[in-house]
Amino acid sequence: MRGKAALVVGLVAGYVLGARAGRQRYEQIKEQADKVWSQPAVQGQVEKVKALGVSALKSVPGVVWKGAKSVTSAASGSGTVQERAERAGRVAKQSAHEVADVVEDSVDDAKQAEKTATARAKAAQSGSDASGS
Repeated sequence: MRGKAALVVGLVAGYVLGARAGRQRYEQIKEQADKVWSQPAVQGQVEKVKALGVSALKSVPGVVWKGAKSVTSAASGSGTVQERAERAGRVAKQSAHEVADVVEDSVDDAKQAEKTATARAKAAQSGSDASGS
């Protein structure tokens, strides 16, 4: 029983002491992160990523609409019900791949923009650290 009491006392003491030192360090890290985030170079990259996301989202509905039209056209063509269903299935699969490709390209572009923004933010941070800020 004494071992459990000592463990609890030790945990409480560690928490209290760690919380005091931890809060100060947290505030320092938060302050540095806010400095980096508010730099014009970082905000410029943030705006580029936002614009990229918007343009990617705008392209997806067009591809989906085109695919839906293709599937409808394939399903309403001539032939037996089974032939039309098979044709529509093939076209639907192809359309799904086209949509996936557009989304994948958009994600790749966003990842590249994120890497660029991160690199610039690190460079900006290194420059501010070197200048004594």
